[in-house]
Amino acid sequence: MDAVKKKKKKMSTVTRAYLDQKLALAKRCSREATLAGAKAAAVATVASAVPTLASVRMLPWAKANINPTGQALIICTAAGMAYFVAADKKILSLARKHSFEGAPEHLKNTSFQGTGRPHPAFFRP
Repeated sequence: MDAVKKKKKKMSTVTRAYLDQKLALAKRCSREATLAGAKAAAVATVASAVPTLASVRMLPWAKANINPTGQALIICTAAGMAYFVAADKKILSLARKHSFEGAPEHLKNTSFQGTGRPHPAFFRP
């Protein structure tokens, strides 16, 4: 019974302000990720639309085999992939950044004190 009382004393309570702060941080991070994804999607749309549309007009094989639906599919697939890759990358980088902010000091040192070699043997030329 004594162990239960000690465990209860060690447990901390979560305040409403703390939860509101975490929620605001999550909203800001998702907004930043959405913006990064939208920028990447816009760039990918232009980068895939120009060669797709040019090739359909210039190359006989593309003109015969890629209909307008295929062209749209090529462009939209590139834009969708760019959006999700960029947004996911941004979310992961922000999560890493914020996890380091609340971490204890002894966990923040991520340098590896190993054998002194910069890379394992199979990476060396």
